[in-house]
Amino acid sequence: MRLYPSCLLPLLALAACGGGAGQRRDDTAVVVSAIGAGSALADPDAGALDPARRALLGATAQGLVRFDAGGQIEPGLAERWIVIDDGRSYIFRLRDDATWPDGEAVTAEEVVRTLRRVIAPRSQNALSPFLAVIDEIVEMTPQVIEVRLKRPRPDLLKLFAQPEMAVFRLGKLDGSGPFRASARGGGIVLRPAPGPGDGEDGAVPRPQETLLFRGERAAAAVARFREGQSDLVLGGSFVDWPLIDAAGIAQANVRLDGASGLFGLAVVSRSGFLGDAANRAAVAMAIDRPTLTHQVHPDWAPVEALLPAQLDSAAAPAQPGWAQFNLGQRRQNARATVAAWKRGHPGPVTLRIALPAGPGATLVWSRIAEALYAIGITPERVGATSPADLRLIDAVAPYDSARWFVATACQPCSPEAQALVDAGREAPDLDARAQRIAEADAALTADGAYIPIAQPLRWSIVALRLQAWQGNARAWHPLNHLRNETR
Repeated sequence: MRLYPSCLLPLLALAACGGGAGQRRDDTAVVVSAIGAGSALADPDAGALDPARRALLGATAQGLVRFDAGGQIEPGLAERWIVIDDGRSYIFRLRDDATWPDGEAVTAEEVVRTLRRVIAPRSQNALSPFLAVIDEIVEMTPQVIEVRLKRPRPDLLKLFAQPEMAVFRLGKLDGSGPFRASARGGGIVLRPAPGPGDGEDGAVPRPQETLLFRGERAAAAVARFREGQSDLVLGGSFVDWPLIDAAGIAQANVRLDGASGLFGLAVVSRSGFLGDAANRAAVAMAIDRPTLTHQVHPDWAPVEALLPAQLDSAAAPAQPGWAQFNLGQRRQNARATVAAWKRGHPGPVTLRIALPAGPGATLVWSRIAEALYAIGITPERVGATSPADLRLIDAVAPYDSARWFVATACQPCSPEAQALVDAGREAPDLDARAQRIAEADAALTADGAYIPIAQPLRWSIVALRLQAWQGNARAWHPLNHLRNETR
């Protein structure tokens, strides 16, 4: 008999009813649920965005470039671009037909003004720390923009394609598309922005070209799809994965991304027990990664290294010293380390673990707690933003650079590791940057500042009518690339 947490019982009841679970007709508007509270536009420079707000921003306010369904770069506001000066200058030419919702043309001056906010010192944009390489953004002509860099960055376009880099009019939070938004009931209607040669009073979009978008809790989104009332659920993570099984969603509709990023525990308190690198290693050794990941999803692969691949590092991913041992040996060594600490520090060793709420997080917590109890540590679960000793990082990498991994994992790390992370940012050329990144990876691994567990688990629920949906490493699914008809 399979037991489910009490929070899943309402969904189980829905699944038992079995009503209305057929596919929606293909000549109707596409109904999208994105997990989060984002049923209104939000300014990315005011703080982090949940999946719903990111999806809505990407649908209504594109950047200079954007991602296609496969996570590759395609034109956005810019119709073309060139890279000159050995990779230190990116020049973008805006599309002639780029307009705001009121029909006014988008100008280079407006784009420059918006992008300069992102790189400003006080910006709260999630990508701001990785844009320090930008020296200046200038308007060359009313339709041409130059982004000048302090040092070459071949991965800049992937950053510019993120929804956090969307261009919108300040004070209005309206963008140039690819959709125009209007409120309707509890959601937002998204209609395709006029294309080349169209006018604002042009042909009315066909129903299947229109989207009805909602930002809502995962349980509500999954139940809505189960009842045949939506076509797509976006923004799923490990937190809510058990809802899919509990609701009886058909496997043909469940899609996973091969997301690249970080899923593990950051050491956020380096005092007391966690002030010693050997003790941090003991915690890392104790975790039974294959059991933890398999308990959530059988195909969720565990990892033991910070970097998923070499990427732009000068060396292969650094491996922890304990990687050569099996779980039994690891826990034996970890218990000995904890016992030695207790001899000099009488009393229990208690660690606060910060995790989000949700049934999947409870499954992860159960395996982390079991691991810590097994080596003589008392775990305490606290909220995701509460004061903690260890905090879960669950983040998809916005671009394919090892520097993102080392910088994100250092929360904090040793002064030596931090200096190497910073040196990677300031390196004068790509070869020096690669070497500093490799050194930072090795230093972080030796320091035990981050405890790797897996790559991020990201999922969507997709109706069969949305043939253009594709899984990708960015776990990003633009709403204008859900059907084979794109704009």
